Amino acid sequence: MKYILSHDLGTSGNKASVFDQDGALVDSEVHSYGARYFNETWVEQEPGDWWDAVCVSTQKLIRRSGIDAADIAVVSFSGQMLGCLCVDRKGNPLRNSIIWADHRAQAQTDALLEKMPMAEQYQITGHRGAASYGLQKLMWVRDNQPDIYKNTHKALNAKDYILFKLTGVFMTEPTDASSFGCMDLRTNRWSDKIVQASGVDESKLPDIMPSTHVAGYVTKEAARATGLKADTPVVLGGGDGVCANVGAGSVKPGKTYCSLGSSSWVATTSEQPVLDEHMRTMCWPHIVPGYYSPNGTMQTGGGAYSWLKTNVCKWETEQAAHQGISPYQLINQEIEGSPPGANGVLFLPYLLGERAPRWDPLARASFLGVKMENTRGDLLRSVLEGITMNLALILRILQQHTPIGEVLVIGGGAKGAVWSQIIADIFGVPAQVPRVLEEATSMGAAITGGVGVGLFKDFGIVDQMIQIVQTYPPRPETRPVYDRSMRLFDQAYHALGDLHAAMADKA
Repeated sequence: MKYILSHDLGTSGNKASVFDQDGALVDSEVHSYGARYFNETWVEQEPGDWWDAVCVSTQKLIRRSGIDAADIAVVSFSGQMLGCLCVDRKGNPLRNSIIWADHRAQAQTDALLEKMPMAEQYQITGHRGAASYGLQKLMWVRDNQPDIYKNTHKALNAKDYILFKLTGVFMTEPTDASSFGCMDLRTNRWSDKIVQASGVDESKLPDIMPSTHVAGYVTKEAARATGLKADTPVVLGGGDGVCANVGAGSVKPGKTYCSLGSSSWVATTSEQPVLDEHMRTMCWPHIVPGYYSPNGTMQTGGGAYSWLKTNVCKWETEQAAHQGISPYQLINQEIEGSPPGANGVLFLPYLLGERAPRWDPLARASFLGVKMENTRGDLLRSVLEGITMNLALILRILQQHTPIGEVLVIGGGAKGAVWSQIIADIFGVPAQVPRVLEEATSMGAAITGGVGVGLFKDFGIVDQMIQIVQTYPPRPETRPVYDRSMRLFDQAYHALGDLHAAMADKA
C-alpha cells in the first residue's frame, strides 16, 4: 500500500494528513503555532514555526499510524495564501513573514493604482489590487526595509518555503502566484506590465510551474528532520482556498461549494476566467490544469456565528458545558423556534468590514427591524440568515456566468442541520453535506500530489472520496419570505453607507 502525505499550513497551525492510494484518510495530526498582531493592521509569523510544525507533525503521524515512511509515495501541500516571506539565496528568512491578514501596504497599493487602474489589474489577474496581496507587501519591504529587500533572493508563500526546506528548490505554482496579485491569469506567468508598474525586481519572484509538478525530492537533511525517506517526491500542491475546490469535488465546470469557516466563501469551477464587470468577485487559476476557480469570499461567515456564541450566547455556552455538548446545539434549537425571515429581523454580518461582494472596509454589523415581539431565537436566526444572504449575493454573481444546480457545504458551520437548510432555502438550490466537513483542503492537496506522481489517474478520484450524507432541498414556501428579505438586506447596506463612514471617522 502506498500513501500520500499532505500538509495544510494554516494561520493557527499545520495539519499533516495521510491518505492511502485508494483515497481514504488514514490519520491526521495538528501542530499549532501563533501569529503576532500589532500596529492595528500588522500580522506576522515566524517561518521557523511552520517548519517545526511540519517536522513534529510528520514524525508523530508516521509513528502513530505505524506506516513505513518508505511507503509514502509523495508529499504535497495546501497553504495560507497572500503572504510575503523574504529569503536570501540560501533560503534563510530575512524577516518574519507578512501574512494574508496584514494590511500595512496601503500606501504601496495606492501608488500602484496611480500607475495602473484597478480595472486593468483586475482584467489581467482576476483580482482587485489591495494591501493584502503579496506584491504590495514586497513593495512595502522595498520602501521601508531596503537592506532586507536588497538581500531578498525570493519572496515566498508559506508552502513554498516548506517546499524549499524539504527539497532545496525555490518554486511556486499558479494558485499561490495568483495571490501575489501580479500573475497573468491566462498565461500563468508574471505580468510584465504589473511588475514593471510596481517597480519590484521580477527576479525576486519564484518560477511558476503547474500545481501537480514534482518540484523536487526530500533531501537527506530534511529526511533526518522529518522522519521521511530521502528522495521522496514532493509535489507543489496549491493555495488553501483553491485546494478546497478539489477536496470539495469542484473539479468540473459548474460544480460549486460553500465553505463555512471563519471567513466563508462560495466558489465554482469554469472553463474560462469569470470576471465580474463590477469586480465584486475574484477568479483564481484552478489546481486542475486549464480550469479556473471564480469565487467570492466574505470576511466573517463562520466568524460571525462564533462571535454570536462567544458574546451573546453565554448562557448556552455554560449550559452546554454542563451537558457535555456543543453550545451550537443549543443555539440551533433556539433558531429552529424562529420562522424563516426571523420575524422581520435583519442582521448585516460586517464585523470586519467586507470583501465580496461589498469591498467596503468601513462596513459595520448591525441588527435591524427589532420589535418588542421579537424573541431571542429571532435574533440568533437573523445572524445565520444575514451571513447566508451575503453569500447568496456572491452565488448570484457566479450564476450569471455558469449554471449552478446544487452546492456542497463544507466547514464547521455545516455541522448543524439548521444552517444547511437556511442555505438551501436562501440559495434556492439543494445543499449537499459530505461525511467529512473539514478535510477539503488536506484532501485537495493529497489528490494533487497523487495525480502528480501517477497514483491517481486524474482529479475525478474525488468523486469516490466524497460521501454525501445529507441533501437539503430548498423549501418552496420560504421563497417569498427570503426574496423580500434579500431585497431589504441589500437596501439596508446601501442605506447605511454614509453612517458607516461617519462612524469610522475618528476625527
